[in-house]
Amino acid sequence: MSIFVPTASGPKNQAFKESFWSELVAFAKSRSGQSVTLASSLEVTAVLGCVRVISEDVAQVPLKLFRKREDGGSDEEREHPLADLLDVGPNDWQTGFDFVENAVIQAALGGNFYSFKNKVRGSIKELIPFPPGSVAERWDDFVPTYSCLTTSGAHKDFPAEAIWHLRGPSVDTKTGMAAVRMAREAIGLAMAMEEAHAKLHANGAQTSGMYSVEQKLDDQQYKKLSTWIAAQIAGENRFKPFVLDMGAKWTPTSMTGVDAQHLETRRHQIEEICRSFRVMPIMIGHADKAATYASAEQMFLAHVKYTLQPWFRRIEKSIDKHLLTREDRAKGIYAKFLPNALMRGAARDRAEFYYKMWSMGTLNPNEIRAMEEQNPYTGGDTYRVQLNTTDASKPAPEAAL
Repeated sequence: MSIFVPTASGPKNQAFKESFWSELVAFAKSRSGQSVTLASSLEVTAVLGCVRVISEDVAQVPLKLFRKREDGGSDEEREHPLADLLDVGPNDWQTGFDFVENAVIQAALGGNFYSFKNKVRGSIKELIPFPPGSVAERWDDFVPTYSCLTTSGAHKDFPAEAIWHLRGPSVDTKTGMAAVRMAREAIGLAMAMEEAHAKLHANGAQTSGMYSVEQKLDDQQYKKLSTWIAAQIAGENRFKPFVLDMGAKWTPTSMTGVDAQHLETRRHQIEEICRSFRVMPIMIGHADKAATYASAEQMFLAHVKYTLQPWFRRIEKSIDKHLLTREDRAKGIYAKFLPNALMRGAARDRAEFYYKMWSMGTLNPNEIRAMEEQNPYTGGDTYRVQLNTTDASKPAPEAAL
């Protein structure tokens, strides 16, 4: 059995590659007249920026497996076969970064990401992602069956246990909501405005005008004059003056207030699209004029908390449920993103944080060195506290007279 993958070749697969974007994942036309699909929406820089900032920021955070300890702590689980797949790469052509990045791109845009779990003796040895639009779901008594397109052009049915289905935010609990579909009006308007702006500059940013003559024109004269005018305002002639005769007049039209607000409206569409992806505009380069370095730092922290953290949690729980077995979960194995790298500030801020954690006995020197990717040293595993600290559960000693 051959599963359709992005590297597959052949005329049937090539035809499918060219058509599935427009046919299988096409969404309804927006009221602005633009056809909004997964492919066309990525041509809008605000959509591309939102998708990139979410997928790249999620993918750059280490994704590890951990095993709970009886004392309440946890240790990194490195012996489990899934640990290497998530870290190094789940297949022959993707790294762990590539795989997570693509999963988030598909889930953020289309609401769903599907991957085939290639198992050997019950253990997952490979994860093969499906392109958007190549998987259809059928539900029978709350049990899904996935119909996937193969390299031969046929559809192959797979049970739920053979497919990893990562959902985005969902209303019906079965499939994720497609952000592109839900926000197609905002995206379509941005596309329409960009197209109108491009046509304006294609004409040298010149406004239109009215050409008038004193005598009456018949149909043939009208067509001939229209062709002549079009030739005079196109190409290299657009900036040359008109040479008029027979009492003809050229009256240019002035730019209206609507045209003057064109750029302002385009800025508003950036904010509209950012709302649909729950991304702060500053993260895609759309900064507020009142933003300062101090406020920008808080915005970056808010980005981690309100934009990335839900994706971390969504992926972690999906891995726990669909890629780990009941036996794994019973042993206390779970998936966890480590976003500390995103929260790291300047060297001075880190030093102050480490000192406070060390002085409370929360971290020992070797744990601090591990956070800075430095090797441990002998004697660095000792936890220390300040001498003037006492046990809060015991009564304070009486002061000496």
